[in-house]
Amino acid sequence: MIRMHISQEGGSEAVQPNSLFVTTRWSMVLNAKNKAAPGSKEALESLCRTYWYPIYAFVRGTGRFPPEAQDLTQDFFVRLLTKDFLRVVTPDKGRFRTFLRMALKRFLANEWDRTRALKRGGGATHLSFDTALAEERLGRELGGGLAPDRMYDRSWALTLLDEAMTRLEHEYITEGKTNLWRQLQPHLTAERGSIAYPEIAAALGLSEGAARVAVHRFRKRFREVFRQTIADTVSAPEEVDGELRLVLEILSDG
Repeated sequence: MIRMHISQEGGSEAVQPNSLFVTTRWSMVLNAKNKAAPGSKEALESLCRTYWYPIYAFVRGTGRFPPEAQDLTQDFFVRLLTKDFLRVVTPDKGRFRTFLRMALKRFLANEWDRTRALKRGGGATHLSFDTALAEERLGRELGGGLAPDRMYDRSWALTLLDEAMTRLEHEYITEGKTNLWRQLQPHLTAERGSIAYPEIAAALGLSEGAARVAVHRFRKRFREVFRQTIADTVSAPEEVDGELRLVLEILSDG
């Protein structure tokens, strides 16, 4: 897991608010609330698979032990993917983060045993997640004593970072730049004055000037990918900046 402050470095090269926004997974789901449109169900399932961990963290924060929290998390997603929860989404709750928390709180407030009528293996979609890994993450990232909402927000922000890093890594590997990724990734969170450009240059067989350019482009590309990752969880371009600011506040407050 990576912890970092995403600066707005780059001056005139800063990403424009709408330049990275396309039809994202969440906007696709919202544009097809009946879930009958091609790709809508798959998009929702993909979002759930990516962002299950904040849900698990919230449930654990309510005092449930790991086995019960795992069952609750699994049952929540079974219900989410098989019931028409999207009908309650309104424009002011268009962020996937907000929608998930609202749906989870309603789920936990009800008699959750009823959802167990959706027997596993009965045709419902189930998400696979590693509870042991989740417990390790909770201990390392969140510590004890956090309220459920705080745990949710913190784990959501960290999951966004992880997802952005995964996307960027895939991009570099796909382009045949695995060694470049390995050399630059450790310097993503470093202060500019502490980056050992001569060592990077030697490892990559570049001049120091070329190494500086590579680091700059790497950090700039991460900011773009991170922004796009956030855009995937909101329903409109104008929401991206606000969500980005909120995520950065959550991370800096940790």
